Amino acid sequence: MVLYTTPFSNSCLSALHAVSWYLIFPCYWLLDQLLALFTPAPCQKNQLLCIVLFMPIYLGFLVTSLPFAFLGFLFWCPLQCARRPYVYSRLEDKGPAGGAALLREWKGTGPGKSFCFATANVCLLPESLARHNNVYKTQVRAKEIGHRIRNGASRPQIKIYIDSPTNTSISAASFSSLVSPQGDGMARAVPGSIKRTASVDYKGNSGRHPSDEAANGPASGDPIDCSSLENACVVRISGDEGGRHPEADDPATGGQARNGAGGGPQGQTPNHSRRDGDSGSLGSRSASKESLVKARAGLDSGGSGEPGATHSKAPHKASVVKKVAARKRRHPDEAFDHEISAFFPANLDFLCLQEVFDKRAATKLKNQLHGYFEYILYDVGVYGCQGCCCCRRCCEAHCCFKCFNSGLFFASRYPIMDAVYHCYTNGKGVDSLASKGALFLKVQVGSTPQDQRIVGYITCTHLHAPEEDSAIRCEQLDMLLEWLADFRKSTSSSSTANPEELVAFDIVCGDLNFDNCSSDDKLEQQHSLFTRYKDPCRLGPGEEKPWAIGTMLDQDGINDEDVSSPDNLQKVLESEEGRREYLAFPTSKNSGAGQKGRKDVLKGNGRRIDYMLYAEEGLCPDWKAEVEEFSFITQLSGLTDHLPVAMRLMVSTGDEEA
Repeated sequence: MVLYTTPFSNSCLSALHAVSWYLIFPCYWLLDQLLALFTPAPCQKNQLLCIVLFMPIYLGFLVTSLPFAFLGFLFWCPLQCARRPYVYSRLEDKGPAGGAALLREWKGTGPGKSFCFATANVCLLPESLARHNNVYKTQVRAKEIGHRIRNGASRPQIKIYIDSPTNTSISAASFSSLVSPQGDGMARAVPGSIKRTASVDYKGNSGRHPSDEAANGPASGDPIDCSSLENACVVRISGDEGGRHPEADDPATGGQARNGAGGGPQGQTPNHSRRDGDSGSLGSRSASKESLVKARAGLDSGGSGEPGATHSKAPHKASVVKKVAARKRRHPDEAFDHEISAFFPANLDFLCLQEVFDKRAATKLKNQLHGYFEYILYDVGVYGCQGCCCCRRCCEAHCCFKCFNSGLFFASRYPIMDAVYHCYTNGKGVDSLASKGALFLKVQVGSTPQDQRIVGYITCTHLHAPEEDSAIRCEQLDMLLEWLADFRKSTSSSSTANPEELVAFDIVCGDLNFDNCSSDDKLEQQHSLFTRYKDPCRLGPGEEKPWAIGTMLDQDGINDEDVSSPDNLQKVLESEEGRREYLAFPTSKNSGAGQKGRKDVLKGNGRRIDYMLYAEEGLCPDWKAEVEEFSFITQLSGLTDHLPVAMRLMVSTGDEEA
């Protein structure tokens, strides 16, 4: 399948569309700013004064721009019938982080390979609509969101090996952090037989200091070395007295790891001022604790812990170690690690975003993320009058004029082979003004020695929002499963007798706009989607795992000082009291409107409406997909009203050879 790199098939249509939009845009922008005046931003001191001063100005220019907007609309609207449903962008990277290099890493042999996925609702709406969610400055937020995601995913990562006669698991070392990058790039010894390597040794060819790059990300155009996980820095822990670290029982005494210390003052986020301790862009003076990928005993004897052995191996992957022993003691039956993290996972492979409605914000976000992701799909959806949509639920036909696209956005480090978008046909009310739908993608993640492609399927979606419309969401889930089956069938070039492709994973993620604990969402909780795909956070319909928390923040508290940085939000959400204060909880028809006044009846850990699901069936025979890590991420604090979620999936091939 040919991926569309431009919204139109020829340059003539593209030019005509550009001219029509230039005529429309002034009117669109002025109307947006005028409406935004009546919803004050948190930093706005005097709303009445702003209305008195700016409303006459905006109204005057708006009236002047109306004739031009009308003329542009006459050309713009018919052109939407010829518009393609997405734009594909590739910034080719020929280095070790490029898609071509990644494909050569995995041949489908050995014990398997892990892939990391993340999804987030980033609320990049026009300014007047974004302020209703208590966020503002959409264009500034778009750039900062991309900057934080890129820096979180591209930081160096440290592997830990525990040399103990009695215990070889990561949980033998119960401590907060191990490593802090030194300005001279030299390794320092740590009490308790822990040796350090130079964990942040950036090998950029721009001549910048490592701390500058850690804080601000790579310079525009600089290649990023995303070498494989096996090339990460190594810290070796020599165990004494059964491998127990002297500071194991007191994590507060452990050294605080720092990323990008010494960097200059950081730019302010749109919804709060940057202060020390704000680690959102990895340029803070104290980076938050972060857990590592599960250490595997006996893996790779090259992790000797000697500085000379590892100094040149890890130019770019870094994370800080978080105490995991206590977490495992609380939930000893859980097969994978789970945490509330202040950073996006290192080595993030696939990113799915929702509510990237603003086209200018989407472009800024794309430009930022291209510093890490080589392949991006954006501006997904349809516009204008798309004819009559038939709602199968009520057998009614209604006109569907789409003012906004779907808001879906996808970024990948691996090559995209096929992409298909479908718009839900049963939108209702204000929600129908956006072309919400599902984006289906097929990516290549490797190839076998026999030239069989190893592929994966990813579905990104955003369902109908109003809480009372459960039937509409269920119908949309039915459409999604039907479209997904058609997509897999139409894009598969394999047969049972001649398998040309091996399927490694099948992921469904996005903002589904229902949770697994609300009594009003029982219909969605029992949908067949959850029999075909597994939710790592749920035990069954209406029953969450104890560690799962909500992903929807209470909009009234987004800009509070207590949650104004990733570190602060992480600490708040680790306590039950903090979750009750700052997460949105299930509403009931019998409950009062305000959350603040009904804390005594709040149940569970908040509304989890952002999902990451994976299939255990439909993969290559003898291959198995298992969750290694699951994270709730606070790195976008102050920038959106949702918590991103991430999952690292291990695909085991059944091959016992190392």
